Amino acid sequence: MNETAATVTAGSKGKAEAPVRQKADEPHFIRIEGVTKRFGTFTAVSDVNLEIRKGEIFSLLGGSGCGKTTLLRMLAGFEEPTKGRIYIDGQDMTDLPAYERPVNMMFQSYALFPHMTVEKNVAYGLKHEKMTAAGRQDRVREMLALVQLTEFSHRKPHQISGGQRQRVALARALARQPKLLLLDEPLAALDKKLREHTQFELMDIQDKTGTTFIVVTHDQEEAMTLSSRLAVMDKGQIRQIGTATDVYEYPNSKFVAGFIGSINLFDARVTSVGAETAKVEVPELGGEIEARAIDGLEAGQGISMAVRPEKIVLSRQKPKSGNAVAGVVRDLAYFGKDSLYRVATGTGRVISVSSVNARRVGEAERVADWEDEVWFSFDPSAAILLKE
Repeated sequence: MNETAATVTAGSKGKAEAPVRQKADEPHFIRIEGVTKRFGTFTAVSDVNLEIRKGEIFSLLGGSGCGKTTLLRMLAGFEEPTKGRIYIDGQDMTDLPAYERPVNMMFQSYALFPHMTVEKNVAYGLKHEKMTAAGRQDRVREMLALVQLTEFSHRKPHQISGGQRQRVALARALARQPKLLLLDEPLAALDKKLREHTQFELMDIQDKTGTTFIVVTHDQEEAMTLSSRLAVMDKGQIRQIGTATDVYEYPNSKFVAGFIGSINLFDARVTSVGAETAKVEVPELGGEIEARAIDGLEAGQGISMAVRPEKIVLSRQKPKSGNAVAGVVRDLAYFGKDSLYRVATGTGRVISVSSVNARRVGEAERVADWEDEVWFSFDPSAAILLKE
């Protein structure tokens, strides 16, 4: 499978990638080659190389100021690269103005016209298209049916919900049948439950149209739910590319491991290296830990080790297998579907442990309570070794 140089090869151990319409051996639909964008002395995007297949939902994920929106604006033609080239469907778009690109953009604010009906908002994007009036009307009807807003066609934006306004903006963006749709924080204005529901609606609409989507978001869960693949950005650079499983289960750096989800991170030193596993000394855990080996390890090497909270098991008795460390429960938070325990080791380091509440409280004794002495354990495969 063809990937960019930033793609982690360990992803093959994770889940299969979401289906896309382009075979891996075909030319990539979008190619970004050595793109850099400077504003004066500030470098917003630095030497980015990226390839995206036709029919993907690809997410650019990162915090504020990481360069993701600047990269999106260069794809749209709203900003010009300081250097580098951008290709869409085999055509060099670098010097083309926005109105000549087969691209449309859906803005975070939705930018709907408040004095127009839903129908007229969707039709506005077709204003300058070479279409008959009947053809334009048919396209609008098709788009409203696609986003399930036919019965709201004569309402104005203030007369529909936030989620429906988001779908109006999406219908308007898709009405021109762009080859590429860019979505800038498309769900940021929605509440949590509506955002979760709309994620699946977006996926369904994208699947029906076959349009390639690139989504910019700072929301990790949104990127992981929506995307065929995603790119994690930091300080204008792409730190890792892969499926949600690749990036979550096999991060390639401390930054990515810490940015995606919650994690316990430790300084360690390699003591021995085997074919499948390695042993590392972790002072904050009071001894030696067995972990899945990675390439290039040598005895005596300084390294980082990370463990996700949900990969750790709490018990009152010392487990017979796996890595086990004694501790005391210092804090406990109940979130309904799961509970978060903060367990202090003998060295004073506090570890986060997440436990699913599979049974109702009261039907079974809690795994542990405040100030209980416990053991926490995890399999070697759950310990992530990181060189950088």
